[in-house]
Amino acid sequence: MAWNGPANSIDDYRQEIPASYRPDMRTSAVIFADSGLMEQVRRDNAPEQLVNVATLPGIVGKAMAMPDIHWGYGFPIGGVAAFSMDEGIVSPGGVGYDINCGVRVLLTNLTFKDVKPKIKELVDAIFRNVPSGVGSKGKLRLTPTEMDDVFDRGAEWAVEHGYGYERDLEVMEENGRYDIADSGRVSSAAKKRGMPQLGTLGAGNHFLEIQRVGDIFEPEVAEKFGITAPEQVVIMIHTGSRGAGHQIASDYIRVMERAVNKYGIKLPDKQLACAPVSSPEGQDYLKAMAAGANYAWTNRQLIMHWIRESFHEVMRAEPEDMGMELLYDVAHNIAKVERHNVEGMHGSGGKKEMELIVHRKGATRAFAGGRKEIPEKYRSGGQPVLIPGDMGTSSYILVGTETAMSETFGSTCHGAGRVMSRKKATAKFNAGQVKRELAEHGIYIRAASTDGIVEEAPGAYKNIDEVIRVVKGARIARPVARMHPLGVVKG
Repeated sequence: MAWNGPANSIDDYRQEIPASYRPDMRTSAVIFADSGLMEQVRRDNAPEQLVNVATLPGIVGKAMAMPDIHWGYGFPIGGVAAFSMDEGIVSPGGVGYDINCGVRVLLTNLTFKDVKPKIKELVDAIFRNVPSGVGSKGKLRLTPTEMDDVFDRGAEWAVEHGYGYERDLEVMEENGRYDIADSGRVSSAAKKRGMPQLGTLGAGNHFLEIQRVGDIFEPEVAEKFGITAPEQVVIMIHTGSRGAGHQIASDYIRVMERAVNKYGIKLPDKQLACAPVSSPEGQDYLKAMAAGANYAWTNRQLIMHWIRESFHEVMRAEPEDMGMELLYDVAHNIAKVERHNVEGMHGSGGKKEMELIVHRKGATRAFAGGRKEIPEKYRSGGQPVLIPGDMGTSSYILVGTETAMSETFGSTCHGAGRVMSRKKATAKFNAGQVKRELAEHGIYIRAASTDGIVEEAPGAYKNIDEVIRVVKGARIARPVARMHPLGVVKG
């Protein structure tokens, strides 16, 4: 369903849907897109979902969508919205089913020349060592008590049990542990689903990718991030909380559907089911969501450990000798309690710092320098922002900006964004064709199923370079380096 509503150009990179578009809007909605991307955005009804977000109680500032916006559950994917702690709401639809789906980048001191003869062996080893695919089961067998520890302590649990280094925790969002988590707020069904899946990649758009650094746009920032030269090899990990996060979302959507009636909240779409932040339902969801986020950080930590082991197996060198250090790990499906200066924003009453609940769904935190949430080694210059492309094109490392802090609550895009549903992609592409095209570009792929290849074909996504151009033009993040895929593991 195409969207035909009004969108006024603020400038070359910002389109605004005015608050006058619908009488129930409490604020306007802004989509970060140029005219070309806006044509693609209009192909589905995601802008109307953004308008729906603008009707929610206690919204502060504008309802926003990044250039990778597309249709989602309740909130559009690519959506950002902040709500006051006093009058605002929290909504599972503003986080999504894959709680803390996120990205981490593992550095190496290897070059393309070092790994080129070994790419097939490396990908095959990773494919063996990291379970992938729909319903995949991990190598760990956890007790219920250990499962609760994962939900409560996150990546700390993994490191304590020998999966990685203590210093890994220093360069993760929340140090890999969102401390408001409470495993007691997680259902037995979610725990049961999570137990066998810890340490698995899953399916859908999740991937593991060996990449080589191409362009370096800001050498000083890149060096601080550990990106030292073109042709350097890095590994990108993109996955989330698996069935545990999905079940937590499902459980609390049902809770919120009841809460909407209890608190008299009027919604234009039942998928926006929510509760006041301060309510028991709202607090329970935030604690359970944080537990799901901790599961995801643990999951990525385990996967990174097995990638290190895979490189050790193939390259016959110790991970530390290969410089296999974590650059950063960041979530792009999460709700966070943060303090922001809301000067001039809707409902702020002038210059004021407020504590807000910021929903990012398919959007990445992009804090400018100085924020205490940024790891100390990066704090002076700004937060690393990790943006995957599709499996046939570029991925990016960016850095947060002051413009993002003042306009988007320190947020930017999370990827390329789909332009084609999985169903349509399956009808249009076939696995053999996609694999041949990737091979022509020097990319070797292993996948748990042909569905994972065709549903995630490069042609199903927007052009990541165009998305990043808009992000750069709007100054909501600055490109630091661009990477190109060499080998891919898909679910």
